Amino acid sequence: MNERRVSAALSRPSRRTALTLATGVGAATLLPQTASAWAASAATVGASAHSTDVSPHERVARDASLRWRTLPADWKDGALLGNGLLGAVVSKGAAANTLQVMLSHTKVQDQRGQWRAAIGYSRLPIGCLTLSLSGEITAVDWALDLYDAELRGTITTVRGSVAFSILVHNSRDGLVAFTEPSPGEEDAAWSFTWMPATTSRTKDKPADYVGNPDPATGTAEGTSYVEQPLIAGGGWTTAWRERRDGTRRVLAAHVVYRHPEELSGTTRLALAAVDRTLAASTTGLLSEHRSWWHRYYRRSFVSVPDKRIQDFYWIQLYKLASATRANGPSLSEWGPWYPETGGSWTAVWWNLNVQIASWLLQGSNHPELDSVTSTFKAFEAELPTSVPAEYRDGDTYALAHPSDWMLRTGGKTVGIPGTASKTDNTGNLLWALHNIWLSYRHSMDLAIVRDLLYPILTRAVNFYDHFLYEGSDGALHLPLTRSPEWADAEDCTYDLSLVRWGCTTLLQCLKLLRTTHPKAARWQEILDRLTPYPQDATGVMVGANKPLTESHRHFSHMLWLFPLAEYDHARPADRALIDTTFDHWVKDRTQWAGYSFAAASSMAARIGRPEQALDLLTYFTDGNVFRNSRMTENTMYVEGGNLAVESPLTAGQSVVDMMIQSHSGPVRVFPGVSASWPDASVQGLRAQGAFLIDAHRADGATRWVRVHSEAGAPLDLEHGISGDIDVRDEQGRRLPYRTTGVGRAVIQLPKGAVVLVTPAGKRITGPAPRDVPALSARRPWGLPD
Repeated sequence: MNERRVSAALSRPSRRTALTLATGVGAATLLPQTASAWAASAATVGASAHSTDVSPHERVARDASLRWRTLPADWKDGALLGNGLLGAVVSKGAAANTLQVMLSHTKVQDQRGQWRAAIGYSRLPIGCLTLSLSGEITAVDWALDLYDAELRGTITTVRGSVAFSILVHNSRDGLVAFTEPSPGEEDAAWSFTWMPATTSRTKDKPADYVGNPDPATGTAEGTSYVEQPLIAGGGWTTAWRERRDGTRRVLAAHVVYRHPEELSGTTRLALAAVDRTLAASTTGLLSEHRSWWHRYYRRSFVSVPDKRIQDFYWIQLYKLASATRANGPSLSEWGPWYPETGGSWTAVWWNLNVQIASWLLQGSNHPELDSVTSTFKAFEAELPTSVPAEYRDGDTYALAHPSDWMLRTGGKTVGIPGTASKTDNTGNLLWALHNIWLSYRHSMDLAIVRDLLYPILTRAVNFYDHFLYEGSDGALHLPLTRSPEWADAEDCTYDLSLVRWGCTTLLQCLKLLRTTHPKAARWQEILDRLTPYPQDATGVMVGANKPLTESHRHFSHMLWLFPLAEYDHARPADRALIDTTFDHWVKDRTQWAGYSFAAASSMAARIGRPEQALDLLTYFTDGNVFRNSRMTENTMYVEGGNLAVESPLTAGQSVVDMMIQSHSGPVRVFPGVSASWPDASVQGLRAQGAFLIDAHRADGATRWVRVHSEAGAPLDLEHGISGDIDVRDEQGRRLPYRTTGVGRAVIQLPKGAVVLVTPAGKRITGPAPRDVPALSARRPWGLPD
């Protein structure tokens, strides 16, 4: 059979077991016996988290649950599930009596490298699971419980109702759906509709492009499957089966992708995965899934009095872990959630998107999500292919965009500066390497420098060194390159800032590794002679003779401020230039994108403007429409006809920048918190130097700061406590410190040591994070009305 819609095959009913679908706290509870009981529990998910025996991490994560009382339409307002590879979006189906679960997978892509990555390595759609009901849907009551990473609730129809729970299992790379229909909906059934395996990108599509063949469908021992071949070899199989146990049912669906292996073997793997999932006990499945997520949320904590923003922050943590993991594919524009409408962003964009989407994992203390570092470790060998052929000397690297998750660009190179082939790709690799530098700085793991950053950065800087030339002023200059998304320019500030950061970091690497390099003198010469950033009355310009004359959504001409932190507002000599450049950029927002607001919020927090930082963040998270963009009801992002994940994730980093900063020397506590937020509480936020920061603010003042040193690095702490302080270890013993300014102290901490800083005479017993009081009632994210 070859029809696109394939009904689910049912296995023989198994021995009756109790389904353990928790709607409250901690231990699993029995699936309610009636749909009305299920609805009541789903509507109040998280309420019991306010009992005194649960952690604040669980309390705030459950409180941040997204709610739906209106049936979501699509990717923009649907319920998102994921495990870093497999993604699902739950929304309404094509007919009034159907529920749709759109399946997608970050590894499912084409393999035709004769075309550029956005076409030749394009992400490809898989298809939709559909739950067909007897009656038209009249109401929904759902909650996406972040703490358990499960969507739970009821669907009410004119014939009855169905109670359900859906999750993308964290470790099994499969979707599991539990359903229990009421009388009148006993015939509710799952089916699968495959989507054509063709790119949704139309821009630059080759005339000879054809989509991949239609799949084959079949059933093997009660399990249905769709076997999708690729023209280039290999492909993927989607397999699913439902197990019924009286009125209760369990559906397992798995997607297995292989290239260039034969599809028959891939299908066997998919069928076996379904068998294993359905053979497992429900209790075991849920415990295995939830335990990872519970550990994940306990790694750090943030609470602020604006609960709408607090919930937004925790949703971004959930989405980040749903979208990527270390040793998995790097973040693409869609994460693991292929939009049903497709769009142009079919690959991995390195001119901004991956970098900014990944910042949040550092400060929130989630190195287990660092797919940028693992991507370059695994696929470094692809980097020479992004270099123009005439510069491939064996010692030069670059990175064009887009690529696939293995850094393959389909023959696209970064172009040659100073010629008509120049592109806006020139600095991609250096910017990506800054993310890896941040991974080192937040962990102090020297292996990251020795084995990865230093050897790649050496070759990335070498690319630019091919084109630096001496001008009539004796300085080193760059020929024509492109400031991303705005203008061509000689001495482009974007490129100059990355070159300067690259050479500075290489010299730091030599000190860290206690080694030398034949080009060390050249790196120092570049730093000494590289032309200053072009400036005029508006501050730093885009490039030589290229002032910023209109709205610019990309902050490419300000990388020296953020994120590279070459200039620091705390240094008096830097302030005027920073203020002038920043104010000029933010005054015209007519062409801004979502990430513009997020980046500007972080910059404002870093330059001592907490009220402006909050205003910019609030404007974006309030769902305002700017140009053709907005953040959606489920905290995704729409820009014209395209959909993306990076802007809200970047805005999550804006919240971290309000709480903790460590970009240029001292670790700063609550440096960007608005005066309108009298209280705030953080725990486990990770700062450069491998410090874990706990702190509490109440009534507008910092009450205590606790720092755990993982690496024994010198601690320069801007604690922000007024007046004299006490500095003690975990046993309450006083520790020596040196005051270096108002609210600032230098403390020597051995590796593994902990220090508690309090106002003098104030002893804090058992300092712990807490959910701070709300300024006003919260409105849940999703469609709660």
